[in-house]
Amino acid sequence: MRRLQSLTFKQLRALDSVAATGSISRAAEMLLLTPPAVHSQLKALEANFGCDMLQRDSHGRFILTGEGTALLDAYRRAQADLRMAVQRIDALGKGLAGTVVLGVVSTGKYFAPGLVAQLRQTHPDIEVVLKVGNRNTIISALEDRAIDLAIMGRPPRMPAVTAYVIGDHPHVLVVPPEHQLLSAPRIDPEDILNEPFILREDGSGTRILCMRFLDRIGGGQPYESVEMGSNETIKQAVIAGLGIALISFHTVTEELRAGRLIAPVVKDIPIMRSWFVLHRQDQSLPGATKRVLDFIRAQKDGFLPKL
Repeated sequence: MRRLQSLTFKQLRALDSVAATGSISRAAEMLLLTPPAVHSQLKALEANFGCDMLQRDSHGRFILTGEGTALLDAYRRAQADLRMAVQRIDALGKGLAGTVVLGVVSTGKYFAPGLVAQLRQTHPDIEVVLKVGNRNTIISALEDRAIDLAIMGRPPRMPAVTAYVIGDHPHVLVVPPEHQLLSAPRIDPEDILNEPFILREDGSGTRILCMRFLDRIGGGQPYESVEMGSNETIKQAVIAGLGIALISFHTVTEELRAGRLIAPVVKDIPIMRSWFVLHRQDQSLPGATKRVLDFIRAQKDGFLPKL
């Protein structure tokens, strides 16, 4: 208990900044402090716990020790809880019924703003905060209780969640206009293995789906691939002729309509998955959260583009 009483936010912010930058001087710039002030906060923190929180790597950068990682993980979880508390306090101060933080995987960012607009129009007394990230980011936010509800594809195993299907989520193959595959009388799944594939980054549900499909049709044989960090980058890369992609239909509706991308007919494609709205199983839903959940479920797939 004495350690907690001696612990300060200044010390934790100093640890967080040095871990992020690898440097006391750069952390000092970030915090608008002097390097000796940051060094003093770190020394007080390590003296309080009786262990090193940081160590230098082979390049001279500061990295976290195991003890530092444990403390910083707890601090970041506490930050998420405090941010949510501040948002709810602000909402109460504005006379709102409550705040609901809705996490959406990045593939859903093409329809999520429209859904939030409908929510705000239907429930003006509820402040809906939209958080967008890849699958791993949204699952981490669920684990940390940083979001109230999530919209994503396949529900995670951990944390345990209660999930509801809200619509189909088709994935299509996209190629640029005039691509050589389009001249073939028939395209079999095996034909596309000869093309370079553009994949999302690690942690993306779209990447997981695409790799499973390619492994299934190719029996594990290698294929050429390029990694891109967002759906927007993937679309532009395909349009430019860098490769082809298996991507959510809901991310390419405008490009398909305009003819900038083509979705050829291929056996076993589109791959049909589902969208879910979910929350932690151990979560007691406040009134505002339940109202938002009921609204999303009642819409079914009304806010989703149609294949």
